[in-house]
Amino acid sequence: MTLLASLGLALAQSASSGQSLGLSGGAVNIDFDLSFVAQMVVFAALILLLKPLLFDPVLALFAEREKRTDGAKAAAREMQEKAGEILRKYEHELEKVSRVAAEERDKARAETARLEAQELAQARAISTKIVEEGRSKIAEEIHAIQFDLGRQAEKLAKDIASRVLGREVA
Repeated sequence: MTLLASLGLALAQSASSGQSLGLSGGAVNIDFDLSFVAQMVVFAALILLLKPLLFDPVLALFAEREKRTDGAKAAAREMQEKAGEILRKYEHELEKVSRVAAEERDKARAETARLEAQELAQARAISTKIVEEGRSKIAEEIHAIQFDLGRQAEKLAKDIASRVLGREVA
């Protein structure tokens, strides 16, 4: 017979007799004897012995680690807040410096524009003076040339008249 068949047969017999496999229908019986009491005494002795030697130091170590972790977290939080404050101060100072630099740049531009306008005005004045001096020299030269031409024309007219008349004209 196979294993499966024999198992099926055993199940059928137990079902017919009202018993289940390995389970009894009654309450669980526990016997309290001296071995149970001895086990309880050994357990209590181990607890009393291991508490100061193992459990208390481990619990103290865990508490110290938690305290240091919380302290480190608080210190990190405080440093983060200080860093944020320093960053805000830095950005504020940087903004002030940028503003002052922009004002100085604008002042320098205005001063440069003023100096440029002043130099241009001086150059215009000098060039106007040079042009006026040139015009007056040209006018003087024209007047001198016209005067010379007038004298030469008069002299030439006397020469021509003397030749045409054949005598000296005064």
